[in-house]
Amino acid sequence: MSTSLDSAELIALVERYFASVDQMDVEATLACFEPDATFTIATFDTVYRGRDTGIRGMFERLNSRYSRVWHGNFDHVVQAPNRVASQFRVENTLLDGSLRVKNNCNFFSVRGARFDAVQVYMSGDNSLA
Repeated sequence: MSTSLDSAELIALVERYFASVDQMDVEATLACFEPDATFTIATFDTVYRGRDTGIRGMFERLNSRYSRVWHGNFDHVVQAPNRVASQFRVENTLLDGSLRVKNNCNFFSVRGARFDAVQVYMSGDNSLA
């Protein structure tokens, strides 16, 4: 049986994902992904494959490089039942206390109730390398 999310549920999934990233909770972040998901950083031609391998490693590295991450000021465009585009502001605080601000856009593809593909377009350096 296939699960379809309505527009409000798709936005809630995206915002739950970002809240988990901001809390640096890798397990809750990964719970938003299908096991075979891909995470592409299009602006840097980088692809991470697999929730429990490539994507996990990416988020573990992110959390080790920053003392704080924040995503907000969202502008979502939904194409139900399985696509969301989100433009937003990112604030990354490095371990030395310096701040890096970005303006990013992500494109999310959803299978069932989790992401099966995410494509990221980010300004500035690649904070997810």
